[in-house]
Amino acid sequence: MKNIIITGTSRGIGFELAQLFAKNNYNVLAISRNAEPLKKLNLKNISTLSVDLSDEHDFKKVTDFVSKNWKKVDVLIHNAGKLINKPFEKLSSKDFFDVYSINVFAVAQLTSVLIPFLSKGSHVVIISSIGGVQGSMKFSGLAAYSSSKGAVITLSELLAEEYKEQQISFNVLALGAVQTEMLQEAFPGYKAPISAEEMANYIYNFALTGNKYYNGKILEVSSTTP
Repeated sequence: MKNIIITGTSRGIGFELAQLFAKNNYNVLAISRNAEPLKKLNLKNISTLSVDLSDEHDFKKVTDFVSKNWKKVDVLIHNAGKLINKPFEKLSSKDFFDVYSINVFAVAQLTSVLIPFLSKGSHVVIISSIGGVQGSMKFSGLAAYSSSKGAVITLSELLAEEYKEQQISFNVLALGAVQTEMLQEAFPGYKAPISAEEMANYIYNFALTGNKYYNGKILEVSSTTP
């Protein structure tokens, strides 16, 4: 059985992804600040950890679990994200730090501590946004969010180069609008064309097979301009 780690699993895409992998007989370590939603489902292949991704000291919970129970990680999906929608002049340095803390710093640090458990054939999938892709339409209010999603794209390209000799793959999925709680909180009333469950199905298949075809690549997964 392959071992899958997913962040941001308390709701939305991550919540659906964890269930999808577990129901298809993969071992899942579901990481989120609130582990209760998945715990309540009591699925046999899911282990949950309550982890604050803005606190790197919490990452020891993850490495301790892997070291004790798995020894290796086949797929790491960085799905957790933070979005603040504010006019640029009202964004504080703390707002920027809070967004980058989850969307960039946590991705880098969690990957770093898990490198010893990744090996030939392992696939690291980073969920970014079409708003972080060069040439895509940008939207006001998302200066912190979209710039962080651009930063994590460059990070993935660099990691793919750095670890290509170990044959560890790093790829980015730059998503368009998906109907999630985070989207609704940031843009009340907006209706996205893709559900969280539908996007989870796409990410599930890509995480398992995408590294056969891609490494260090950014795939734009969006049926709309946003």
